[in-house]
Amino acid sequence: MACLRDKGYARTTARDIAAASGSNLGSIGYHFGSKEALLNEAIREGFAEWTNQLAGIAFAEEGATPIERARASWVALTETFAEHRPLIVAFVEALAQSVRSDELRSQLADIYEESRAAVARLVEASLGETDVAEDQLRAVASFMIAVCDGLMLQWLVDPKRAPSGADVTAGLDAALAAAFAGTLV
Repeated sequence: MACLRDKGYARTTARDIAAASGSNLGSIGYHFGSKEALLNEAIREGFAEWTNQLAGIAFAEEGATPIERARASWVALTETFAEHRPLIVAFVEALAQSVRSDELRSQLADIYEESRAAVARLVEASLGETDVAEDQLRAVASFMIAVCDGLMLQWLVDPKRAPSGADVTAGLDAALAAAFAGTLV
């Protein structure tokens, strides 16, 4: 994580990792197979920690409704972009490199799949004892991750003009109100 934070995904070398960890260069290949696999593991852990941080915020208020939890998580997400900027940049760099690497693309796809499962579990927990089909939970999680990715990219390009969590929830509220009123097709 220190190498990702300091040099980013694209500029971190195996020697950088060995020096930062106090281990020998060969241990990276032996334990992880490649430098990219190790960096992807760091990204995986970083996103899992961030997801747990957001879950803690979303579930902090006892008795909050699922919508209140969703709003809290969108606001917390956008408010923690600066804190997690190195992780976001590393992920974007990895995505760009995955276009030319089947192995890297597969590893990143696994990270997305794990994220979908984690977010689906949070959605299910937020809904309480409601019986929602697994494919519906996965669909909601996929939607939330897609919005999150879009927000992260917009924030990287222009943090001052990127939508805030309040903007996202206001937009969703307006879209849902219009849809339920039959004015949005």
